[in-house]
Amino acid sequence: MVNETRVKNNKVTLSGEIVSNFELSHECYGEGFYTTMLVSERLSGEKDIIPIMVSERLINISEEEGWIGQKINISGQFRSFNKHEEGRNKLMLYVFAHEFIPVDEIENKNQIFLDGCICKPPTYRKTPLGREITDILLAVNRPYGKSDYVPMICWGRNAVYASGLEIGTRLQIEGRIQSREYNKIVDGICESKMAYEVSVSKMAVVEEKEE
Repeated sequence: MVNETRVKNNKVTLSGEIVSNFELSHECYGEGFYTTMLVSERLSGEKDIIPIMVSERLINISEEEGWIGQKINISGQFRSFNKHEEGRNKLMLYVFAHEFIPVDEIENKNQIFLDGCICKPPTYRKTPLGREITDILLAVNRPYGKSDYVPMICWGRNAVYASGLEIGTRLQIEGRIQSREYNKIVDGICESKMAYEVSVSKMAVVEEKEE
C-alpha cells in the first residue's frame, strides 16, 4: 500500500490501453521494474502514447503476451531521469505506477496534479496562428533528496501569466499528460521522435510562509 503523504505533490490518474510488451528496465534490491506503452484517448479523439513503468509485484510477467490490448486504470507519479544519448543527456519521462488495475471499460482519465518550483526561465512564444504558449520546467521533490523535472506547456491567459514568473516560484498545477511527435535530423536523416509534457489547465502560485 502506498503512503499517500509521500506522493501528495505528484499524483497521476490515467486510463488507457496497453499497446506494447513489457520490457525489463532495471532491478532494485531484487525487484524488477518493467516498461510498456499505454494509449490514452482525448475527448477530441486524438491519442497520447504514454510510457509506463510498473513493478513486477503488480503484474504477472509470465502472461505478458496477454497484456497487449488490455484496458488499464493506473494511479501513480510522473517521474523523470537523465539518459545519456547522442553525446548529451536527454530527459526521459514516464508514469510510475502505484496501482495497475485491469478493467473492462476505459474511463478516459488523464489527470495530473503537481506541486513544485520553476527551475529555468519560462519561455513565451506564439504559434503561426497567434496562439500564446509558455513552456515551463517544474522541479518536483521526491523522497530521499531526489527531484523530478517535468516540462509543462501553458496556453492563453495561463501562458501570459506564467511568462512573468521567476525561477524558484512554487506552483501547483492541474492538467493532463500528453505526447507530441516531432522530427529531428540525425546524421542527415530525418527521424521521428516523441516528446512528453503536461498540458496545464489550472495553475496557482503558492506563497511561501515566513518562518
